[in-house]
Amino acid sequence: MTGIDVHELTDRYVAVWNEPDAERRRAAVRELWSADAVHVLRPPQEIREAAEGLGFDRLLLEARGHEALDVRVTRAHEEFVAPGTFVFRSRGNADRLHDVVKFTWEMAPRDGGEAAGVGLEVLVLGPDGRIVSDYQFIEG
Repeated sequence: MTGIDVHELTDRYVAVWNEPDAERRRAAVRELWSADAVHVLRPPQEIREAAEGLGFDRLLLEARGHEALDVRVTRAHEEFVAPGTFVFRSRGNADRLHDVVKFTWEMAPRDGGEAAGVGLEVLVLGPDGRIVSDYQFIEG
């Protein structure tokens, strides 16, 4: 796993969320994440506050395995990218410590302008270089 280029990895990671072709997107999910990988999302503040109002003190959303990850990526693509409004992109600040990679991404208007959303991604890689745990923090 020492030969992993973190910028290439994060570029592939962001590209899967932008991929318009469902078959290519599904194949990319299988290439990036291990079969039993988990994607854990810490939702935006407004969603956490609404959940707290209903009595949920720790709201985390989770997708586990290729099928659930494909649904998660496809849903985000359909909501934000497919209408032609936004594109996801890395901020180019990937860093790695042993088997952990972190980077910041943004959801920006396709036609340019300020980011409409920003997130921090923390990826834990397995021995084969694929993602085993994916922690997503929506920051703005």
